[in-house]
Amino acid sequence: MSKKGLGKFLTAAGIGAAITALFTTEKGKEYQAKIVALCEDIKNKLKDVDLEDVKETVNTKIEEIKAELKDLDKEKALDIAKTKAKLLENKAKDLAKYAKEKGTPVLEKAAANLKDETIKVTKKILKKLEEK
Repeated sequence: MSKKGLGKFLTAAGIGAAITALFTTEKGKEYQAKIVALCEDIKNKLKDVDLEDVKETVNTKIEEIKAELKDLDKEKALDIAKTKAKLLENKAKDLAKYAKEKGTPVLEKAAANLKDETIKVTKKILKKLEEK
């Protein structure tokens, strides 16, 4: 077990023991002394925690979050939206073409309507994204 894992385990064990001590039937001064001893034990065990490792891990996570935020910029979001819009339009066109080939008038009309609405909606969404 790593120092970090051991430190967490010992901290949790100490807290659990302190809570257990609070709910025992021992008289006030006795359980207070136990809790104080447990707290001191936890403090001593925390000395073994590798703070440099914790600091490095936190910094790494922060840099990862910042990098992901950069990916959310307007141009990248717009490029992704354009790609998805084209994909949706193509799928709607394929459905309309398939319905027409199968010669089912009701399905053909519904698929054509879906295609037209998909194109309309994707263009409207892209226009809003481009304006912002």
